[in-house]
Amino acid sequence: MELEGRHVLVTGASRGIGASIAEAMAARGARITVVARSGDALAEVAARTGAVAITADLTDPEVLEGLLARVEAEAGPVDVLVNNAGVDSTGSLTAMTPDQVRRTIDLNLTAPVELTRRVIPGMVERGGGHIVNVSSLAGYGCLPGIGVYSATKSGLTHFTAALRAELRGLPVRTTVVEVGIVQPTDMAASGLAYPPFRDAWNRLKRLGIMRDVRLEQLTRAVVRAVERDRRHVRLPRRAFTLSALPEASRRTTEWLLTGVAPRVPPG
Repeated sequence: MELEGRHVLVTGASRGIGASIAEAMAARGARITVVARSGDALAEVAARTGAVAITADLTDPEVLEGLLARVEAEAGPVDVLVNNAGVDSTGSLTAMTPDQVRRTIDLNLTAPVELTRRVIPGMVERGGGHIVNVSSLAGYGCLPGIGVYSATKSGLTHFTAALRAELRGLPVRTTVVEVGIVQPTDMAASGLAYPPFRDAWNRLKRLGIMRDVRLEQLTRAVVRAVERDRRHVRLPRRAFTLSALPEASRRTTEWLLTGVAPRVPPG
């Protein structure tokens, strides 16, 4: 997809990955809408990118229900949706409060599914669109302290694969971003502050399976994926083995269902 003049909606865009993606898309000539809870930080990103800024808590069902209509009323139809908003909630499961569990699931999984559900009909009607779901390698390899986070990211990756099958034959593309620790980001600092997670991560780094990903590297890869209609962004590349087996089962199912209609015919 050519990004010049396209309207890109980025959630979780007040800092880190979301802010960086918004800036990179704006540099390609896209029109940007940024969404996050942090109003002041979001305003700074909007000032740098010329974006429309909308302060919203995506864990609030009423806010989530009206968000797309609000965005499109202010900035026009969405051509690219980047579901980036998320929280890590690193720590012992038994130390988490019910609200922390609920918020992690709502923000990391419910919000992207619901925004995707709402944006697809307009994209199909206009003849094109692209959905980017920022997942994690934690969806494949679970480390101590991120059980709920890992479950949401595994769900998001699997949802994207199912969505791709459902959209077969329609002009809407998907990209799932599977990434390890991205530096520098607040989420990386939060995760590494929990000793069991930090020790496990350092073990994987010593074994050569993992390494930190630079924010700029990830941003470039996401922009290229949208421009070239790529299904996946996987970083670091050396971690490919973690995702190869689960992805093989999804691809095998996709192959086995060749010729099966993905949608109920009209009428």
